[in-house]
Amino acid sequence: MGKIFFYEERNFQGRSYECMSDCSDISSYLSRVSSIRVESGCFMVYESSSFMGSQFFLRRGEYYDIQRIMGMGMMFDTIRSCRLIPQHRGPFRMRIYERESFGGQMMELTDDCESIMERFRMSDCQSCQVMDGHWLMYEQPHYRGRMMYMRPGEYRNFREIMGTSTMRITSMRRITDMC
Repeated sequence: MGKIFFYEERNFQGRSYECMSDCSDISSYLSRVSSIRVESGCFMVYESSSFMGSQFFLRRGEYYDIQRIMGMGMMFDTIRSCRLIPQHRGPFRMRIYERESFGGQMMELTDDCESIMERFRMSDCQSCQVMDGHWLMYEQPHYRGRMMYMRPGEYRNFREIMGTSTMRITSMRRITDMC
């Protein structure tokens, strides 16, 4: 189980909203989010409501100023929704595809991959099928840049999910003991 607190002002001041599950529209509780405290669990926070737009992974800790988070890789200055990442115990398995709609070269992963180019000679990953576990997909090698949270399911087109034609996935990591 997870628990996250959102605050309108920096340094955990002002009105707050406590959340222990997914929230598709934080703006119905707060006018803005300026600081965050993750008491337990892990969460993805999203730039837009309904879990859309840029995403950022948060684990237990205090984020007294989201402007500081931006310096750590967050590419947006507003948070409109969040998703609790459930604990997963068991195997991890995912198929990644070079092209949209499961086209092109396919590789199966059961562990982290720092660079699909170095490991598989694959220049890009544009779709995937997550069979087991929860994963973070990164735009740059070595788990850097913009990220996407993937839970079990089929993802036919990453560019549609992120709402940009420039998104490229080049590394991926299992969400294991991060939470």
